[in-house]
Amino acid sequence: MRVDTTVVATNIHYPTDSSLLGDGVRVLTRTMKKITKLVGTAGAKLRDRSRSVKFRLLEIGRTVRGKASPNQERLQRAYGRLLDATGRVVGQARRFSREIGAGIKRCAEIVEQAMLEGLRQALDTMIPRVRQVMQQTKARVFGGDKHSPDKLVSLFEPSTEVIRKGKTGKPTEFGKLIKLQEAENQIVTDYEVYARRPNDVDLLVPAIEIHRAKLGRLPRLVAGDAGFYSAKNEAAATAMGVKRVCVPNRSTKSAERKREQKRRWFRDGQRWRTGSEGRISVSKRRHGLNRSRYRGDDGMHRWVGLGVIADNLINLGRTKTAPAAK
Repeated sequence: MRVDTTVVATNIHYPTDSSLLGDGVRVLTRTMKKITKLVGTAGAKLRDRSRSVKFRLLEIGRTVRGKASPNQERLQRAYGRLLDATGRVVGQARRFSREIGAGIKRCAEIVEQAMLEGLRQALDTMIPRVRQVMQQTKARVFGGDKHSPDKLVSLFEPSTEVIRKGKTGKPTEFGKLIKLQEAENQIVTDYEVYARRPNDVDLLVPAIEIHRAKLGRLPRLVAGDAGFYSAKNEAAATAMGVKRVCVPNRSTKSAERKREQKRRWFRDGQRWRTGSEGRISVSKRRHGLNRSRYRGDDGMHRWVGLGVIADNLINLGRTKTAPAAK
């Protein structure tokens, strides 16, 4: 058995505070226009601030992308105006929602009233997300706090996580962490999409238990990268009956451990382990696991599951048609 983790990105644009605020204004304004089209002039009148918000976004973009280092005072002024406009749009959206609930904005037809309630629900869903983006923008721009807990990086995929796996070419990824574990012949025996990113070290023993439950036996060899290593994991896997635990300890100072990791079976196991990285690369290029095209957590699970099934079908076919070893 070999196991590894990777990130499947959600289908979002690169998140910046200004672009998220622009998204919020655009969605709330578009929803309020649909409400106005249904109810006419009843209740509060819509004031479209999209044009002024667009100018603020352009001003922030020019300030940040200029050749000279950004003038912090000028940037704060631009963000202040953008936050003020966004706050006014949010306030107007809340008023629209209250007026629909109070019956001030209503439709005579049952179908249109149902549509109106759906638009109100869309406002009630989006308003707290936009307000959260406003709060984290204020904390970063005016307070210097760049590490907001549970930071929202998309209004449309709010469960997206900021994940850093130490890659040079892609230091920060936006999506969900998934685990892929394989048996012989490149067959994926289990996958999991995590709601919250776990530590790799916590995944090794549960992966062995899943392997035994699904295949009815323990693996002879378990291979993983250094992120899965701990003395506790190695002892637990050995106690379960795994003969070869091939997980390197990069920080060891023990001469005995270094000799153990230079033994032939350990080096062969690590060479076989690197195939899991190739499996992940192929799954991303051939089956689209680089980015989920479905929305929401259910969509992410469905997208990853379909990619795993497709990859297994190809490898099962190859295994069946391969000539028998002599």
